[in-house]
Formats: sequence, C-alpha cells, structure tokens
Amino acid sequence: MDAKSMQQDMVKTGMEAIDLLRSSSLTRVVQAEIEKIILAGEFAPGEKLNEKVLADRLGVSRGPVRESFQALHARGLVEMIPNRGVFVQRITRHDAVAIYDVRAGIFGTACLLLADRITTAQSADLQSLVAQMDVAGARRDIEAYFPLNIAFHSAIVTGTGNAVLADTYFGLVSRLQLFRARGLVHGGGFENSNVEHRAIVDALDRRDRDAAFKAGFAHVQAGKARILASGEAAAKP
Repeated sequence: MDAKSMQQDMVKTGMEAIDLLRSSSLTRVVQAEIEKIILAGEFAPGEKLNEKVLADRLGVSRGPVRESFQALHARGLVEMIPNRGVFVQRITRHDAVAIYDVRAGIFGTACLLLADRITTAQSADLQSLVAQMDVAGARRDIEAYFPLNIAFHSAIVTGTGNAVLADTYFGLVSRLQLFRARGLVHGGGFENSNVEHRAIVDALDRRDRDAAFKAGFAHVQAGKARILASGEAAAKP
C-alpha cells in the first residue's frame, strides 16, 4: 500500500471514529431525556412508549431512541416485550422492598467509604443541605425539599470516588424516585428523614466508619418503611 492510500485509510478510520462518537453521545443525551420524561411521571407504569412520537418530540431519528430503550431496559426503567413494544416498567410493592434493601446496603457502604476521606468542604456542603431541608420541611414544601434530598444523597455517593458504586446506586434510585417523593410527606417524613440525615453527617464528621454505615443503612430502611406506610394509607378507604 502506497503512502497516499495509507493516508486515505487513516482519514476514513478517523471519520468513522468521529461518527461513532457523535452517535454514542447523541444516544446518551436521548437516553437522559427519555429517563427524565419517565421519572417526571408523564407516562404511567405499564404505558407503552411510542418510538416515533418520542423521536419527533426530541428532534432525532428513531435509531437513538431505539438504542436508548435498550439502555433504559438494562437500568430497569422500561420493559421490552417481543412483538408488543416497549413499556414503562411497573414496580410492585415486592419489587420496591427488594430494591430498597439493596439500596440500603449500597448507601451504607457509601457512608462508610466517605468517612475515610471526607473533607471540610464536603462536610460543609452536607451540613448546608441539611439546614436547607430543615427550612423546606418546616414549610411542608416538597418541591424545595425533594431536590435537596437528592443532592444530599448524591453528594455522599459521588464523594466516595467509587464509580461502580455510584452507577449501581443511581440506577436503583431512578426506579424508586416517584415512590420516595410520595413517602416523604407521610408520617412526618420531612422531619424524621432530616434527623436521620444529621446522624449521617455527625458520623461522617467523626470519621466513624461503623456509625456511618449504620446511619446510612438505617436511613434507607426507614425510608422504605415510610413508603410502605404511605402505600397502606393510600389503600384505605
């Protein structure tokens, strides 16, 4: 092969790599948007997702939407049924309990790991979030409380520097997001949840690995209890 042919092959390979990168990036963006739509409750559990409608809404071809469905299926947010289509995943009470139990172990581990490496700045951020949640909770303002609550847990999980743990944790949280929003307003959820947050921060500040794990684990288990209680209350006439 002469030098000119080699150069042409290199250019072609480079263009193919760029096209692949563009395609991959677009799919990630589309996946994030569809996930956001699902978690916002625009589609009910069990509702069918229309590939063309979503593609038109997002201004993309159907290919990235189809690829996004595969990724969302792997994350447990949609169900793909051969010859029928793609549906928003239904999460039963049994499913929610199982996910919460796994999440408790992962979040407890995140607290334990962060206790070894927490910085003054990280501690200050967590304390600030807890203080803001106190204000939102006193007002019974779930619109303000909910994103602060997510930010608190996210700060702990990402603060560990463990990407595998973070990816697993956020996948579970995505499936429980709507459940948790309902549970916070039941049975003093605001106040009780923030007392638990303070216990976690206290253990982290003392760099007490065992106490941090126990506080994180207990917090998620308490959240599970609030969710179950809210479901039982809603079922009563």
